[in-house]
Amino acid sequence: MSEHRIKKIVIVGGGTAGWMAAAAMSKLLHDDSITIELIESEQIGTVGVGEATIPHILYFNRLLGINENDFVKFTNGTFKLGIEFVDWGQTGESYIHPFGPYGMDMEGIHFHHMWLRQQKMGQAKPIDEFNLQILAAQANKFQRAQVELQGSPLSTIAYAFQFDAMLYARHLRGIAEANGVVRTEGKITRVNQHPENGHIASVDTDNGHHIEGDLFIDCSGFKGLLIEQTLNSGYEDWSHYLPCNRAIAVASNKLDELTPFTRATAKSAGWQWRIPLQSRTGNGHVYCSKFMDDDTALQSLYADLNSEPISEPNYLRFKAGIRKKPWNKNVVSLGLASGFLEPLESTSIHLIQTAIARLMTNFPDKLFNQHDIDYYNERTRLEYEQVRDFLILHYKATRRNDSPFWHYCRTMDIPDSLHKRIEIYKQNARLYRHDNELFNHVSWFAVMHGQGIHPERYHPIADMLPDDELHRRMEEIHTVTGKCLQVMPGHEDFIAQHCKASSSG
Repeated sequence: MSEHRIKKIVIVGGGTAGWMAAAAMSKLLHDDSITIELIESEQIGTVGVGEATIPHILYFNRLLGINENDFVKFTNGTFKLGIEFVDWGQTGESYIHPFGPYGMDMEGIHFHHMWLRQQKMGQAKPIDEFNLQILAAQANKFQRAQVELQGSPLSTIAYAFQFDAMLYARHLRGIAEANGVVRTEGKITRVNQHPENGHIASVDTDNGHHIEGDLFIDCSGFKGLLIEQTLNSGYEDWSHYLPCNRAIAVASNKLDELTPFTRATAKSAGWQWRIPLQSRTGNGHVYCSKFMDDDTALQSLYADLNSEPISEPNYLRFKAGIRKKPWNKNVVSLGLASGFLEPLESTSIHLIQTAIARLMTNFPDKLFNQHDIDYYNERTRLEYEQVRDFLILHYKATRRNDSPFWHYCRTMDIPDSLHKRIEIYKQNARLYRHDNELFNHVSWFAVMHGQGIHPERYHPIADMLPDDELHRRMEEIHTVTGKCLQVMPGHEDFIAQHCKASSSG
């Protein structure tokens, strides 16, 4: 069998995806006989995968042995308890999608059913007051979970990060190179295929390098140099569900107060992000070119900045969708090369992370078992579809009708998988997590409720609790959550104590 083992892995492209793959694979593949080479060109600018994440990045960093405080320092990072959505349901409304739970589950059912019962009785306090992450975000407070305090909201604090993705990639490069990864500078000018099976045999660069490999990882961004331009793997267009196809990004001065959340503000033909870092603020306007031109989009972006711009605008074009074969022959695509889902819920880095994990689970030999490849592609597609549906929900569940864009979104056809979820929730507030998908019932409830979908009923088990007992429990949860908020330090105080960046000013 040893003659079939993969000996040479070639990663095409750096950036976040390339260096995440290089760092992880060099860590997990403990074999001196395997060499990993990454090809990138300083002449080719990288598209930042986003400067905000979801909590799963904690596990990736731990795998690599990255100290969390050090990570926040070297990326000029801040902490993130959730995402604030402004003007999505209706202009003038806002809500926070938190990473941590509402209240606590009771009688074997999710907390929101008990809250909905109280609401029907006219006795419910605002749902946000039962979620410590939301309260902390609103109060600009932060701390890590105290897991030893079992039963306390302080034990279930879930968080992610807001950070400079370029600095993160640079750090990952250091880890990868320390683990033996070879970086080759160069621009690929020729891709050579095996005549008998069409697999990639080697690539040539503009500075004379000829690089052979057994397994190729395509991290070349939207163009998909290997996966699409060479292997013609195809692309499934989802822009009828997610019509935004442009973005303009610009950096601005740091905020006076660093918020522990990312903000997404809906606009007339898309939305604007705001990501607070220790050193600066990341901003961007995501929009649909059918409903807004580039100049108008730029003006709109500048008009809604919360601090002075400090960079030239960066124009991006994209199309929501997925590669039909994310793994084709001996090429596995990662990041933007494998598909694109807009950064509304900060899933880009997560999708790279899970793809790497899936590849390691199905790591091939030189025979490249087609059943393994098919399984990988099926699981990748399912994951993208699940995230896609969650993103579509934000657009579909709007009551706005103040622009042609929002009229389109409100009235557009949606996938059956999402339609069924919405109808089930409308009827009896039930929310399911399919196949351990990324977004759980807390996330689905936050968006559905936040954007005005109100169920007709709740779970019948919620009625089995006597009124006075329900009231007592809800009061206790509310009181404890409020007390937990009081003991939390300020977000910036926490950063100053544990992980202040040297370049943050």
